[in-house]
Amino acid sequence: MEACNSYYYATRDPLGRGGDFTTAPEISQMFGELVGAALADCWQRSGSPADTIYAELGPGRGTLAADALRVLRKSGFEGPVHLVETSPAMRAEQARRVPDATWHDSIAELPPAPLLLAANEFLDALPVRQWIAGTERGVTIARDRLAFTAEGDIREDSPARDSAVAALSSHLARHGGCALIIDYGHAHSAPGDTLQAVRGHAFADPLADPGEADLTAHVDFEAVTRAARAPGVQVTLFVPQGTWLERLGIAARCAALAAAHPHRAAELAAARARLCDGAQMGELFKLIALHSINWARPAGFAP
Repeated sequence: MEACNSYYYATRDPLGRGGDFTTAPEISQMFGELVGAALADCWQRSGSPADTIYAELGPGRGTLAADALRVLRKSGFEGPVHLVETSPAMRAEQARRVPDATWHDSIAELPPAPLLLAANEFLDALPVRQWIAGTERGVTIARDRLAFTAEGDIREDSPARDSAVAALSSHLARHGGCALIIDYGHAHSAPGDTLQAVRGHAFADPLADPGEADLTAHVDFEAVTRAARAPGVQVTLFVPQGTWLERLGIAARCAALAAAHPHRAAELAAARARLCDGAQMGELFKLIALHSINWARPAGFAP
């Protein structure tokens, strides 16, 4: 999974109609603006530390960063931008939208400063392991094609995901700040096979054409919460994406944009529905926030 995704992301822009999938920031500017508003509010209620940086994990085309920063800059935030991205192809896209960014290969390379961080659909692309009756499931060659080594009841875990979350939590504990983690997945740890491949906006065989499809797995938010726990860091309860966006005021933002651009009213309403409705992205996608104990809890989460 790691090898396939490393090649996949390094060799293409997979987003949009001409790619393989579409993420929330590409659906509407409202998503990135509300992420920016939540981070700006948290920063201001935490005393507006001047040394704070904006950071993003797996920033896609840079659309989320551009939209969030537009709101952050209006709030008085003047900090630098740091993006964790290993793909040369995606870095080129990000540079078009956020030309003043600094790029890093890992969370560990982020500078020792408070963070305003967003991670949208980052954790789902990190490799998972699968276990059947205590034995790790592998991949082999059978009849001249790739095949799984075993079938049966599956349990998944992700040391890579746990390590990334622990590194982020450790940074927040040492330097302060807050992080919004947004991804699709399940609220509680449970057995099951969630590995999937998407190609051309449709599901594909994960073992067919390695490196030519987006491989992901559902994020176990209970496991993320466990990995995030560290002295000096608080972790919120998860909240569905639709609920969070509505709490942050997406209805008002949608109405304001529609009033300013009446010809886009139907498009904006459809985008809000796609982001918020339970039958679309609203329930499957979830958020949790991590924040240092001396920073305010970000808005939109239950006490």
